[in-house]
Amino acid sequence: MNVYDGWRIAAMLDARGLAATDKISDADIIILNTCAVREKATNKVFSELGRVRDEKKSDALFGIVGCVAREVGAGAFRRIPELNFVLGPQSYHRLPDILDNPDARLLNIDLGGLEKFDELPQMTSSPVVSYIPIQEGCNHCCTYCIVPYTRGRELSRSFDDVMRDTIAAAKTGAVEICFLGQNVNGYKYTDENGREFRLSDLIRETAKIPEIKRIRFTSSYPTEMTDDLIQMFSIEPKLLPFLNMPIQSGAPDVLKRMNRPYSLDGYMDIINKLRLARPDIQISSDFIVGFPGESDSDFEQTLEIANRVRYINSYSFKYSPRPRTAAAIMPNQIPENIKKERLAILDARLGEIQREFNEGCVGRTMPCLYEGPDKTGKYMIFRTPYMQQCIVKDSPRADYKILNIKITAANKASLRGEISQD
Repeated sequence: MNVYDGWRIAAMLDARGLAATDKISDADIIILNTCAVREKATNKVFSELGRVRDEKKSDALFGIVGCVAREVGAGAFRRIPELNFVLGPQSYHRLPDILDNPDARLLNIDLGGLEKFDELPQMTSSPVVSYIPIQEGCNHCCTYCIVPYTRGRELSRSFDDVMRDTIAAAKTGAVEICFLGQNVNGYKYTDENGREFRLSDLIRETAKIPEIKRIRFTSSYPTEMTDDLIQMFSIEPKLLPFLNMPIQSGAPDVLKRMNRPYSLDGYMDIINKLRLARPDIQISSDFIVGFPGESDSDFEQTLEIANRVRYINSYSFKYSPRPRTAAAIMPNQIPENIKKERLAILDARLGEIQREFNEGCVGRTMPCLYEGPDKTGKYMIFRTPYMQQCIVKDSPRADYKILNIKITAANKASLRGEISQD
Protein backbone atom coordinates (compact mmCIF):
# COMPACT_ATOMS: atom_id res chain seq x y z
CA MET A 1 0.00 0.00 0.00
CA ASN A 2 2.83 2.41 0.79
CA VAL A 3 4.49 1.66 -2.55
CA TYR A 4 1.24 2.59 -4.30
CA ASP A 5 0.86 5.76 -2.19
CA GLY A 6 4.44 6.69 -3.06
CA TRP A 7 3.77 6.29 -6.77
CA ARG A 8 0.66 8.47 -6.58
CA ILE A 9 2.45 11.17 -4.57
CA ALA A 10 5.26 11.22 -7.13
CA ALA A 11 2.77 11.44 -10.02
CA MET A 12 0.94 14.28 -8.28
CA LEU A 13 4.16 16.25 -7.83
CA ASP A 14 5.29 15.50 -11.39
CA ALA A 15 2.05 17.08 -12.57
CA ARG A 16 3.03 20.20 -10.65
CA GLY A 17 6.30 20.41 -12.59
CA LEU A 18 8.60 18.96 -9.93
CA ALA A 19 11.22 16.32 -10.69
CA ALA A 20 12.65 13.65 -8.39
CA THR A 21 16.13 13.91 -6.89
CA ASP A 22 18.16 11.44 -4.83
CA LYS A 23 19.96 14.17 -2.87
CA ILE A 24 18.27 15.67 0.16
CA SER A 25 20.42 18.78 -0.15
CA ASP A 26 19.01 19.47 -3.65
CA ALA A 27 15.35 18.91 -2.81
CA ASP A 28 12.70 21.62 -2.53
CA ILE A 29 10.25 19.26 -0.83
CA ILE A 30 11.03 16.09 1.14
CA ILE A 31 8.22 13.65 2.00
CA LEU A 32 8.55 10.67 4.31
CA ASN A 33 5.84 8.12 3.57
CA THR A 34 5.47 6.19 6.80
CA CYS A 35 4.26 2.92 8.31
CA ALA A 36 3.18 2.48 11.94
CA VAL A 37 2.61 -1.28 12.04
CA ARG A 38 5.61 -1.78 14.35
CA GLU A 39 7.17 0.41 17.03
CA LYS A 40 10.59 0.20 15.36
CA ALA A 41 9.18 1.71 12.17
CA THR A 42 7.76 4.71 14.04
CA ASN A 43 11.05 5.31 15.85
CA LYS A 44 12.95 5.21 12.56
CA VAL A 45 10.71 7.94 11.16
CA PHE A 46 11.76 10.51 13.73
CA SER A 47 15.40 9.52 13.50
CA GLU A 48 15.20 10.07 9.75
CA LEU A 49 13.36 13.37 10.17
CA GLY A 50 16.19 14.63 12.34
CA ARG A 51 18.70 13.69 9.63
CA VAL A 52 16.61 15.39 6.94
CA ARG A 53 16.34 18.55 9.03
CA ASP A 54 20.11 18.75 9.29
CA GLU A 55 20.81 18.04 5.59
CA LYS A 56 18.05 19.92 3.75
CA LYS A 57 18.19 23.41 2.30
CA SER A 58 16.98 26.07 4.71
CA ASP A 59 13.91 26.87 2.60
CA ALA A 60 13.04 23.28 1.65
CA LEU A 61 9.64 21.99 2.78
CA PHE A 62 9.52 18.68 4.60
CA GLY A 63 7.05 16.53 6.45
CA ILE A 64 5.47 13.13 6.89
CA VAL A 65 2.51 11.38 5.35
CA GLY A 66 0.96 8.01 6.09
CA CYS A 67 0.21 6.00 9.19
CA VAL A 68 2.80 7.51 11.55
CA ALA A 69 1.37 10.94 10.74
CA ARG A 70 -2.06 9.65 11.75
CA GLU A 71 -0.63 7.98 14.87
CA VAL A 72 1.28 10.97 16.31
CA GLY A 73 -0.72 13.86 14.81
CA ALA A 74 0.21 17.31 16.07
CA GLY A 75 2.79 15.68 18.35
CA ALA A 76 5.05 15.46 15.31
CA PHE A 77 5.36 19.26 15.30
CA ARG A 78 6.35 19.21 18.96
CA ARG A 79 9.07 16.63 18.32
CA ILE A 80 10.33 18.27 15.11
CA PRO A 81 9.26 21.96 15.21
CA GLU A 82 10.65 22.61 11.73
CA LEU A 83 8.13 20.29 10.05
CA ASN A 84 5.88 21.89 7.43
CA PHE A 85 3.18 19.22 7.07
CA VAL A 86 1.73 16.12 8.74
CA LEU A 87 -0.79 14.26 6.56
CA GLY A 88 -2.55 11.00 7.31
CA PRO A 89 -2.92 8.16 4.78
CA GLN A 90 -6.28 9.47 3.51
CA SER A 91 -5.03 13.06 3.26
CA TYR A 92 -1.88 13.08 1.16
CA HIS A 93 -3.78 14.42 -1.86
CA ARG A 94 -3.64 17.73 0.08
CA LEU A 95 0.10 18.09 -0.58
CA PRO A 96 -0.44 20.72 -3.30
CA ASP A 97 -1.89 22.98 -0.57
CA ILE A 98 1.52 23.21 1.08
CA LEU A 99 3.15 24.03 -2.26
CA ASP A 100 0.66 26.87 -2.74
CA ASN A 101 1.12 28.14 0.84
CA PRO A 102 4.71 27.25 1.82
CA ASP A 103 4.64 29.46 4.92
CA ALA A 104 1.66 27.64 6.43
CA ARG A 105 1.74 24.52 8.55
CA LEU A 106 -0.53 21.78 7.27
CA LEU A 107 -2.03 19.18 9.60
CA ASN A 108 -4.67 16.80 8.32
CA ILE A 109 -5.01 13.37 9.90
CA ASP A 110 -8.73 12.89 9.35
CA LEU A 111 -9.67 9.38 8.33
CA GLY A 112 -12.22 10.66 5.85
CA GLY A 113 -13.34 8.23 3.16
CA LEU A 114 -12.07 7.42 -0.31
CA GLU A 115 -11.88 11.04 -1.51
CA LYS A 116 -8.18 10.83 -2.28
CA PHE A 117 -8.85 8.44 -5.17
CA ASP A 118 -11.10 11.07 -6.76
CA GLU A 119 -8.56 13.85 -6.24
CA LEU A 120 -5.45 12.08 -7.51
CA PRO A 121 -4.45 12.52 -11.18
CA GLN A 122 -4.57 9.46 -13.42
CA MET A 123 -1.23 7.73 -13.91
CA THR A 124 0.35 8.53 -17.31
CA SER A 125 2.73 5.56 -17.14
CA SER A 126 2.64 2.40 -15.07
CA PRO A 127 5.32 -0.02 -13.90
CA VAL A 128 5.17 -3.57 -15.19
CA VAL A 129 3.58 -4.59 -11.87
CA SER A 130 0.81 -2.17 -10.98
CA TYR A 131 -0.74 -2.03 -7.51
CA ILE A 132 -4.46 -1.21 -7.46
CA PRO A 133 -6.04 -0.52 -4.03
CA ILE A 134 -9.61 -1.83 -3.89
CA GLN A 135 -10.35 -1.15 -0.23
CA GLU A 136 -8.81 0.50 2.81
CA GLY A 137 -9.12 -0.09 6.52
CA CYS A 138 -10.10 -3.17 8.47
CA ASN A 139 -13.05 -4.26 10.61
CA HIS A 140 -11.40 -7.26 12.24
CA CYS A 141 -9.73 -5.29 15.06
CA CYS A 142 -6.97 -7.76 15.92
CA THR A 143 -5.79 -6.85 19.40
CA TYR A 144 -2.20 -6.19 18.29
CA CYS A 145 -3.01 -4.07 15.22
CA ILE A 146 -3.05 -0.29 14.87
CA VAL A 147 -4.50 -0.32 11.32
CA PRO A 148 -8.15 0.33 12.37
CA TYR A 149 -6.91 3.53 14.02
CA THR A 150 -4.48 4.69 11.32
CA ARG A 151 -6.44 3.55 8.25
CA GLY A 152 -9.96 3.36 9.69
CA ARG A 153 -12.78 0.89 9.18
CA GLU A 154 -13.25 -1.00 5.94
CA LEU A 155 -14.26 1.00 2.88
CA SER A 156 -14.48 -0.59 -0.57
CA ARG A 157 -13.98 1.43 -3.74
CA SER A 158 -16.62 1.21 -6.44
CA PHE A 159 -16.22 -1.58 -8.98
CA ASP A 160 -16.16 0.92 -11.87
CA ASP A 161 -13.46 3.06 -10.21
CA VAL A 162 -11.23 0.05 -9.64
CA MET A 163 -11.67 -1.17 -13.20
CA ARG A 164 -10.99 2.33 -14.55
CA ASP A 165 -7.62 2.35 -12.77
CA THR A 166 -6.90 -1.23 -13.84
CA ILE A 167 -7.59 -0.53 -17.51
CA ALA A 168 -5.51 2.65 -17.35
CA ALA A 169 -2.62 0.68 -15.84
CA ALA A 170 -2.88 -1.93 -18.60
CA LYS A 171 -2.88 0.75 -21.31
CA THR A 172 0.17 2.50 -19.83
CA GLY A 173 2.54 -0.43 -19.34
CA ALA A 174 1.31 -2.84 -16.66
CA VAL A 175 1.50 -6.58 -17.31
CA GLU A 176 0.66 -7.73 -13.79
CA ILE A 177 -2.08 -6.37 -11.52
CA CYS A 178 -1.88 -6.76 -7.75
CA PHE A 179 -5.09 -5.83 -5.96
CA LEU A 180 -4.42 -4.27 -2.56
CA GLY A 181 -6.26 -3.93 0.71
CA GLN A 182 -5.68 -4.26 4.43
CA ASN A 183 -8.38 -6.93 4.12
CA VAL A 184 -8.38 -7.35 0.36
CA ASN A 185 -10.65 -10.39 0.12
CA GLY A 186 -13.21 -8.56 2.24
CA TYR A 187 -13.89 -6.31 -0.76
CA LYS A 188 -17.63 -5.81 -1.21
CA TYR A 189 -19.35 -3.10 -3.20
CA THR A 190 -23.04 -2.68 -4.06
CA ASP A 191 -23.92 -0.36 -6.95
CA GLU A 192 -27.02 1.80 -7.35
CA ASN A 193 -28.87 -1.09 -9.00
CA GLY A 194 -28.28 -3.36 -6.03
CA ARG A 195 -25.70 -5.54 -7.75
CA GLU A 196 -23.00 -6.77 -5.37
CA PHE A 197 -19.38 -7.09 -6.46
CA ARG A 198 -16.68 -9.16 -4.77
CA LEU A 199 -12.96 -9.63 -5.38
CA SER A 200 -13.75 -12.58 -7.64
CA ASP A 201 -15.68 -10.21 -9.94
CA LEU A 202 -12.68 -7.87 -10.18
CA ILE A 203 -10.40 -10.79 -11.05
CA ARG A 204 -12.83 -12.11 -13.68
CA GLU A 205 -13.16 -8.71 -15.37
CA THR A 206 -9.43 -7.93 -15.20
CA ALA A 207 -8.59 -11.26 -16.83
CA LYS A 208 -10.44 -10.05 -19.95
CA ILE A 209 -7.88 -7.28 -20.51
CA PRO A 210 -5.39 -8.58 -23.16
CA GLU A 211 -2.40 -6.64 -21.82
CA ILE A 212 -2.73 -8.15 -18.34
CA LYS A 213 -1.03 -11.53 -18.08
CA ARG A 214 -0.85 -12.03 -14.31
CA ILE A 215 -3.20 -11.21 -11.42
CA ARG A 216 -2.67 -11.52 -7.66
CA PHE A 217 -3.92 -9.90 -4.46
CA THR A 218 -2.72 -9.19 -0.93
CA SER A 219 -3.27 -9.35 1.99
CA SER A 220 -6.07 -11.81 2.63
CA TYR A 221 -7.90 -12.78 5.81
CA PRO A 222 -8.71 -16.48 6.32
CA THR A 223 -12.42 -16.16 7.09
CA GLU A 224 -12.94 -13.98 4.00
CA MET A 225 -11.61 -16.69 1.65
CA THR A 226 -15.04 -17.42 0.16
CA ASP A 227 -15.88 -20.29 -2.18
CA ASP A 228 -16.34 -17.97 -5.19
CA LEU A 229 -12.81 -16.65 -4.66
CA ILE A 230 -11.33 -20.11 -4.16
CA GLN A 231 -13.01 -21.19 -7.39
CA MET A 232 -11.19 -18.44 -9.29
CA PHE A 233 -7.92 -20.30 -8.69
CA SER A 234 -9.46 -23.25 -10.53
CA ILE A 235 -10.93 -21.45 -13.53
CA GLU A 236 -8.74 -18.38 -14.16
CA PRO A 237 -5.21 -19.15 -15.43
CA LYS A 238 -4.08 -15.53 -15.14
CA LEU A 239 -4.56 -15.69 -11.35
CA LEU A 240 -1.16 -16.69 -9.99
CA PRO A 241 -0.88 -19.95 -8.00
CA PHE A 242 0.38 -18.05 -4.96
CA LEU A 243 -1.51 -16.65 -1.98
CA ASN A 244 -0.54 -14.75 1.15
CA MET A 245 -2.95 -15.86 3.90
CA PRO A 246 -1.56 -14.91 7.31
CA ILE A 247 -2.20 -17.23 10.24
CA GLN A 248 -0.12 -15.21 12.79
CA SER A 249 0.08 -18.07 15.33
CA GLY A 250 -0.48 -21.83 15.43
CA ALA A 251 -1.81 -21.77 18.99
CA PRO A 252 -5.62 -21.59 19.50
CA ASP A 253 -5.26 -19.72 22.81
CA VAL A 254 -3.03 -17.10 21.23
CA LEU A 255 -5.36 -16.69 18.24
CA LYS A 256 -8.21 -16.08 20.67
CA ARG A 257 -6.27 -13.37 22.51
CA MET A 258 -5.33 -11.88 19.15
CA ASN A 259 -9.04 -11.74 18.24
CA ARG A 260 -8.40 -13.92 15.19
CA PRO A 261 -11.75 -15.78 15.07
CA TYR A 262 -10.82 -18.94 13.17
CA SER A 263 -9.75 -22.38 14.29
CA LEU A 264 -6.72 -24.26 13.04
CA ASP A 265 -9.04 -26.85 11.52
CA GLY A 266 -10.96 -24.11 9.75
CA TYR A 267 -7.74 -22.59 8.44
CA MET A 268 -6.56 -25.98 7.17
CA ASP A 269 -9.94 -26.58 5.51
CA ILE A 270 -9.36 -23.43 3.45
CA ILE A 271 -5.83 -24.57 2.55
CA ASN A 272 -7.19 -27.94 1.43
CA LYS A 273 -9.93 -26.32 -0.67
CA LEU A 274 -7.33 -24.09 -2.34
CA ARG A 275 -5.08 -27.06 -3.11
CA LEU A 276 -8.01 -29.00 -4.52
CA ALA A 277 -8.93 -26.03 -6.75
CA ARG A 278 -5.33 -25.39 -7.84
CA PRO A 279 -2.98 -28.32 -7.07
CA ASP A 280 0.15 -26.24 -7.76
CA ILE A 281 -0.84 -23.38 -5.43
CA GLN A 282 1.65 -22.29 -2.75
CA ILE A 283 0.95 -20.30 0.40
CA SER A 284 2.84 -17.60 2.29
CA SER A 285 2.02 -16.27 5.75
CA ASP A 286 2.72 -13.72 8.47
CA PHE A 287 3.71 -14.72 12.00
CA ILE A 288 3.92 -12.87 15.30
CA VAL A 289 6.04 -14.49 18.00
CA GLY A 290 6.11 -13.53 21.65
CA PHE A 291 2.50 -12.34 21.81
CA PRO A 292 1.43 -11.64 25.42
CA GLY A 293 0.92 -14.90 27.26
CA GLU A 294 2.51 -17.08 24.57
CA SER A 295 3.87 -20.21 26.28
CA ASP A 296 6.57 -22.58 25.08
CA SER A 297 3.79 -24.97 24.09
CA ASP A 298 2.03 -22.21 22.11
CA PHE A 299 5.24 -21.49 20.24
CA GLU A 300 5.73 -25.18 19.46
CA GLN A 301 2.24 -25.18 17.90
CA THR A 302 3.33 -22.33 15.63
CA LEU A 303 6.30 -24.40 14.49
CA GLU A 304 3.93 -27.31 13.89
CA ILE A 305 1.61 -25.31 11.63
CA ALA A 306 4.61 -24.04 9.66
CA ASN A 307 5.73 -27.63 9.10
CA ARG A 308 2.20 -28.73 8.25
CA VAL A 309 1.39 -26.05 5.66
CA ARG A 310 4.99 -25.64 4.41
CA TYR A 311 4.80 -21.94 3.61
CA ILE A 312 7.17 -21.10 0.77
CA ASN A 313 7.62 -17.52 1.99
CA SER A 314 6.74 -15.79 5.25
CA TYR A 315 7.10 -12.58 7.18
CA SER A 316 7.70 -13.16 10.87
CA PHE A 317 8.10 -10.55 13.58
CA LYS A 318 8.52 -10.17 17.31
CA TYR A 319 5.36 -8.84 18.92
CA SER A 320 5.56 -5.04 19.14
CA PRO A 321 3.15 -3.17 21.46
CA ARG A 322 1.30 -0.41 19.61
CA PRO A 323 -0.62 2.47 21.18
CA ARG A 324 -4.41 2.22 21.35
CA THR A 325 -4.36 -1.56 20.98
CA ALA A 326 -5.74 -4.03 23.52
CA ALA A 327 -2.65 -6.25 23.46
CA ALA A 328 -0.39 -3.42 24.61
CA ILE A 329 -1.96 -3.55 28.09
CA MET A 330 -2.41 -7.31 28.35
CA PRO A 331 -0.71 -9.10 31.24
CA ASN A 332 2.16 -11.56 30.75
CA GLN A 333 4.14 -9.53 28.25
CA ILE A 334 6.98 -11.70 26.93
CA PRO A 335 10.58 -10.58 27.68
CA GLU A 336 12.54 -9.33 24.71
CA ASN A 337 15.21 -12.04 24.94
CA ILE A 338 12.59 -14.80 24.70
CA LYS A 339 10.90 -13.11 21.74
CA LYS A 340 14.27 -12.80 20.01
CA GLU A 341 15.11 -16.47 20.63
CA ARG A 342 11.73 -17.71 19.37
CA LEU A 343 11.91 -15.52 16.28
CA ALA A 344 15.33 -16.93 15.40
CA ILE A 345 14.04 -20.51 15.75
CA LEU A 346 10.95 -19.82 13.62
CA ASP A 347 12.91 -17.93 10.96
CA ALA A 348 15.39 -20.80 10.72
CA ARG A 349 12.63 -23.34 10.16
CA LEU A 350 10.76 -21.15 7.67
CA GLY A 351 14.05 -20.59 5.86
CA GLU A 352 14.64 -24.34 5.58
CA ILE A 353 11.18 -24.84 4.07
CA GLN A 354 11.72 -21.98 1.64
CA ARG A 355 15.10 -23.37 0.58
CA GLU A 356 13.63 -26.84 0.05
CA PHE A 357 10.88 -25.43 -2.16
CA ASN A 358 13.34 -23.32 -4.15
CA GLU A 359 15.67 -26.27 -4.67
CA GLY A 360 12.68 -28.33 -5.82
CA CYS A 361 12.18 -25.83 -8.64
CA VAL A 362 15.57 -26.62 -10.22
CA GLY A 363 15.05 -28.19 -13.62
CA ARG A 364 11.57 -26.69 -14.05
CA THR A 365 10.71 -24.18 -16.76
CA MET A 366 8.33 -21.44 -15.64
CA PRO A 367 6.81 -18.33 -17.28
CA CYS A 368 8.53 -15.46 -15.46
CA LEU A 369 7.88 -11.73 -15.47
CA TYR A 370 10.83 -9.53 -16.40
CA GLU A 371 11.32 -6.78 -13.82
CA GLY A 372 14.44 -5.16 -15.27
CA PRO A 373 18.23 -5.26 -14.94
CA ASP A 374 20.02 -5.62 -11.63
CA LYS A 375 22.15 -2.78 -10.21
CA THR A 376 25.23 -3.90 -12.13
CA GLY A 377 23.42 -4.05 -15.46
CA LYS A 378 24.91 -7.51 -16.10
CA TYR A 379 21.93 -9.60 -15.04
CA MET A 380 18.18 -9.63 -15.60
CA ILE A 381 15.74 -9.97 -12.74
CA PHE A 382 12.63 -12.06 -13.28
CA ARG A 383 9.79 -13.00 -10.93
CA THR A 384 8.31 -16.51 -11.02
CA PRO A 385 4.57 -17.23 -10.58
CA TYR A 386 5.44 -17.96 -6.92
CA MET A 387 7.02 -14.51 -6.51
CA GLN A 388 10.55 -15.91 -6.27
CA GLN A 389 13.29 -13.70 -7.63
CA CYS A 390 15.11 -15.37 -10.50
CA ILE A 391 18.44 -13.99 -11.75
CA VAL A 392 19.39 -14.58 -15.39
CA LYS A 393 22.81 -13.78 -16.82
CA ASP A 394 22.00 -12.19 -20.15
CA SER A 395 21.92 -8.79 -21.77
CA PRO A 396 19.07 -6.76 -20.28
CA ARG A 397 16.44 -5.64 -22.77
CA ALA A 398 13.52 -3.25 -22.50
CA ASP A 399 11.07 -5.26 -24.60
CA TYR A 400 10.93 -8.38 -22.44
CA LYS A 401 7.66 -9.02 -20.62
CA ILE A 402 7.12 -12.68 -19.78
CA LEU A 403 9.60 -15.34 -20.82
CA ASN A 404 9.96 -19.05 -20.13
CA ILE A 405 12.91 -19.44 -17.78
CA LYS A 406 14.58 -22.75 -16.98
CA ILE A 407 15.65 -22.82 -13.32
CA THR A 408 19.27 -23.94 -13.04
CA ALA A 409 20.17 -23.27 -9.37
CA ALA A 410 18.58 -22.16 -6.11
CA ASN A 411 19.26 -21.00 -2.58
CA LYS A 412 16.99 -19.76 0.22
CA ALA A 413 16.68 -16.24 -1.16
CA SER A 414 16.51 -16.60 -4.94
CA LEU A 415 16.81 -18.71 -8.06
CA ARG A 416 19.17 -18.72 -11.00
CA GLY A 417 17.97 -19.48 -14.50
CA GLU A 418 18.42 -19.20 -18.22
CA ILE A 419 16.07 -18.27 -21.02
CA SER A 420 14.49 -21.44 -22.33
CA GLN A 421 15.14 -22.22 -25.98
CA ASP A 422 12.33 -24.79 -26.18
